[in-house]
Amino acid sequence: MSEVANFVNTDIFDKVQIESIKKELLTWNDSVLKSHNDSTHLIHKLAFLADIGFTVDDPIIKTIVDIITSHISPEGVFQVQVNISPSYGGTGQNQWTWMLCDAPLVLYSLAKMGLKDDPRIKNAVNYLADLNSEVGWECIVSPDLGKFRGPGRKADPCPYATLIMLKLLALFPDWKDRDCCKVGAETLLRLWEQRKERRPYMFAMGSTFVKIKAPLIWYDILHVTYVLTQFDWLKNDERLNSMVNLTLSKANEQGNFKAESVYKAWSAWEFGQKKTASHWLTHLVKEMQGRLN
Repeated sequence: MSEVANFVNTDIFDKVQIESIKKELLTWNDSVLKSHNDSTHLIHKLAFLADIGFTVDDPIIKTIVDIITSHISPEGVFQVQVNISPSYGGTGQNQWTWMLCDAPLVLYSLAKMGLKDDPRIKNAVNYLADLNSEVGWECIVSPDLGKFRGPGRKADPCPYATLIMLKLLALFPDWKDRDCCKVGAETLLRLWEQRKERRPYMFAMGSTFVKIKAPLIWYDILHVTYVLTQFDWLKNDERLNSMVNLTLSKANEQGNFKAESVYKAWSAWEFGQKKTASHWLTHLVKEMQGRLN
């Protein structure tokens, strides 16, 4: 098995569990996305393996990446297989396509796994980054999906799409300090300020949002702070620091962190229970905190 290079204690991860994820990812062509917050979907498992250090140096990861990159849209964006119900404006049929709430995460994973300098990755990153607006990134989908979009006002930012676009662009120095990132970050921070009044596309920043959990899958306080602390120009932002301080206040007497909420599909993992502190969750918080210090 390849080394989990980005984490100090590789023993906390069950090798059988990791190998199981790798085997699942080999079935990428059979996986159908029906909900982006489905923690069992392979896009989130792909990102998890990228986050704990797996790269294309691992032969199985290389095979997985080859499968994923075989599905590319005319715009140069890598696709996932989705099934949109007719009641939501879809066809009810499986189709390969992309949305701004999945494509950045696929690119993020591929970049972290060793394809950062691949021309296909760079072209796709440039295309998605250029979709930015004065409110960050809106709910945008592949042209082949027509007028389909999420349940919100067209002019509103999509908080999750904006979050994962920032997560992606933080990997690229050429993009990291550009205005689009500053606008996107400002959008998320302003939503934190206005959390009692605004919930664009139903993304609230209430009691559920502030519960820390792993992996970094959806729209929650640890995911947001983990991404935003990667931008040096935000280090003194009071809004970001208020989120960070709230997160740090959840430490136990030993300075470690345990999950306040869990994904049932990940309950067998060491971060998938609420009773004891998690090494991985603690690592994520400490890494986030370290950027501000």
